[in-house]
Amino acid sequence: MGEYQGKGTGETSLFSKLIDSLTANDLLLADRYYCSYAIIMTLQLKGVSFLSRNHPQKKADFRRGIKLGKKDHIIDWLKPKRKPVWMTTEDYDLLPDKLTVREFTVGDTVYLTTLLDASVYPKNELAELYKERWKVELDFRTLKTDLNMDMLRCKSPEMAEKEIAVRFMAYNLIRANTAGAASRYGKVARQMSFKSAVQILDAARMRFSNSSLSIMKTGYDALMKVIISTPIGNRKRASQPRAVKRRPKAYPLLTIPRAEACQGLSSDKF
Repeated sequence: MGEYQGKGTGETSLFSKLIDSLTANDLLLADRYYCSYAIIMTLQLKGVSFLSRNHPQKKADFRRGIKLGKKDHIIDWLKPKRKPVWMTTEDYDLLPDKLTVREFTVGDTVYLTTLLDASVYPKNELAELYKERWKVELDFRTLKTDLNMDMLRCKSPEMAEKEIAVRFMAYNLIRANTAGAASRYGKVARQMSFKSAVQILDAARMRFSNSSLSIMKTGYDALMKVIISTPIGNRKRASQPRAVKRRPKAYPLLTIPRAEACQGLSSDKF
């Protein structure tokens, strides 16, 4: 949680506050936006491994460095002269002047990692592992769309934090029920439809509200069977444009409080 605008509210600045939550032997699967010298070196000093797609501005030259295989090599990065905004000058000066990383290509994608041993960490397996990161994006989409968190309703920062916390709590409870149902019947939890689980649990909520304990137990067993009966569909489809289809209405934006606008209407000032 943090401020939404102003200095220190960029993605990397906010991420820098989470670095201390990582411990030695952790592996960070990161978006290519986090593929920077300061972040990777800070993680490496903590014993945290790193894997991401290579940043588009960092062109891989596989003619350089120590060759590990076809389009797979180890190279050294030199510390940039300019420090990131989220790090103090003193902390940046303490970072080593050289960072050793590994670049490799699978398909048409260039990856970067601090897992240097190709015999222990084959590049194809790392590329498959990196696909797991996309589940994070799907989970955020679920929170925004299925749990209606794309637009917060509360006005104060304190209430907005509570609104987000309640959404997270509801998300975890639904995922826990889905995982419990999957474990009971030998299914994979990630293959169960979250949206269907939301609808099923919402429909069951009213039925269970005034039921006895024995009826609730029988109903819960039936509920678990229904949840695992709705797997997700085939998500393979062509890439979609990042564009909004619905056209905006030809009305001005409401930039003042509604009560003030209503008063303006009555006095013909709005």
